[in-house]
Amino acid sequence: MNRRRTSLALATLLLGLAVAGCGSSNDEGAQQNTTPGATTSAPPTPSEVAQPQGQPFTADPTIVGAHPIPFSSWARVADDKIAVNFQTGAPECYGVDAVTTETDKTVTVELRGGTRADAVGRMCVMIAVFGTMEIPLKAPLGDRTVLSAA
Repeated sequence: MNRRRTSLALATLLLGLAVAGCGSSNDEGAQQNTTPGATTSAPPTPSEVAQPQGQPFTADPTIVGAHPIPFSSWARVADDKIAVNFQTGAPECYGVDAVTTETDKTVTVELRGGTRADAVGRMCVMIAVFGTMEIPLKAPLGDRTVLSAA
């Protein structure tokens, strides 16, 4: 009987230690503020480069699951055309499309990436590809700033 009490006491002690180890600490100094919207910042302005740098992509308005993607740089192709450089997946499976908003001072490009309609349900390789897409402008670029909406 004495052995049984000792085993029960030991099991209770181990259970208590396990529960205490799973608890949370009250160390407020180590906590970080992860509240959504606590800090906001504008997306970085893409840099201008001398020429397009990636594999050419053509705008595909039929992409599925479209989501905004940023572009890191852009190139002036003609007075009324720019090329944006971005990262995406394999061109056999992933496509891009863009909506451009032009003002007197800026050209804002909302680049969207998604799955090509003909690749839905197909097995795709997960690799990163550096791509480029040319975007026609309604007016010559001039000295306007090019911005990414993502």
